[in-house]
Amino acid sequence: MLKVAILGGSGYTGFELLRLLLSHPEVEVTAVTSERSAGLLISDTFLHCRNPHLKFESLNLKSLAKKADLFFLCLPHKASQETVAFLYNAGKKVIDLSADYRLKSARVYSEWYKIPHRYSPLLKKAVYGLPELYRKKIKKASIIANPGCYPTSAILGLAPIMGEDFVSTNTIIIDSKSGTSGAGRSPAQPFMFCEVNESVKAYAVTAHRHTPEIEQELSALKKENFKVIFTPHLIPMDRGILSTMYVPLRKKISLSNVQKLYHQFYRHEPFVRVLQNGRYPATKSVKSSNFCDISIFLDERSRRGKTLIIISAIDNLIKGASGTAVHNMNIMSGFEETAGLMSTPASP
Repeated sequence: MLKVAILGGSGYTGFELLRLLLSHPEVEVTAVTSERSAGLLISDTFLHCRNPHLKFESLNLKSLAKKADLFFLCLPHKASQETVAFLYNAGKKVIDLSADYRLKSARVYSEWYKIPHRYSPLLKKAVYGLPELYRKKIKKASIIANPGCYPTSAILGLAPIMGEDFVSTNTIIIDSKSGTSGAGRSPAQPFMFCEVNESVKAYAVTAHRHTPEIEQELSALKKENFKVIFTPHLIPMDRGILSTMYVPLRKKISLSNVQKLYHQFYRHEPFVRVLQNGRYPATKSVKSSNFCDISIFLDERSRRGKTLIIISAIDNLIKGASGTAVHNMNIMSGFEETAGLMSTPASP
């Protein structure tokens, strides 16, 4: 059994990790930390937790390093830098769910997160943990930078066409809508019921921190640097992301040929479903699952030329965070890739 620990386990992604790992056939959860809940039974915080004996503990790295071989970090952005470095130097494998190791440039990280990256040499060792793109690198990695939720929905939606010459990168628009769990579990006025109920609003327009992450990965696929227009929206539901992407074309191509590209690109991927022509992805269809549903449409009426419209749907807490983290662990450890991730979600 692989011994794993979750650092920062009292938030939404931390508990989703715990929920998935407690039913994983190859894993033993040996420690879960939470500064605000240290000493409490996990079942006191999450009443639906099936483990009546596991307790939250404080973040003592020297003690924790003896308890597990692989560590999941659900710590806030900026707080994971030192923890990742400590565990890596202790010979442990780390899957970091913060943004601290996702960006390859320390300068870009500093620009968007407003602090310097104090362990920039480790950025070269960290592998961006999107299995559909970097499976071979993930298998050999010791540090995994788990992708952000918005970038997962956008990158998976756009990846199959980024290497194609019919795509124009002049103005790719990404319009995303997320449930409120994406903001985390800490109380904050903008996410109170009376603030979000019966309301939809855009936020962090031109300034969302996931923007450089999306641009970094799409530019790597396209083999040229370019910018995107990314606008996130908050919608009054618990979980899920729906992203709609508008891609101008520089050459003519049929919708059927684009669909063939997508089916070919994802033909061996267990968690990406390219839907039949005319079917629409919906957050409810992927809720509590590790699936990403994608549909492709072709708008031929635009005066500016043809435009591809790609729509993707994921669960922001599973495929956008904890589920992909478990998928990465499975690859790193040589387990069946779908282990612990194939239970049928409840519906409705």
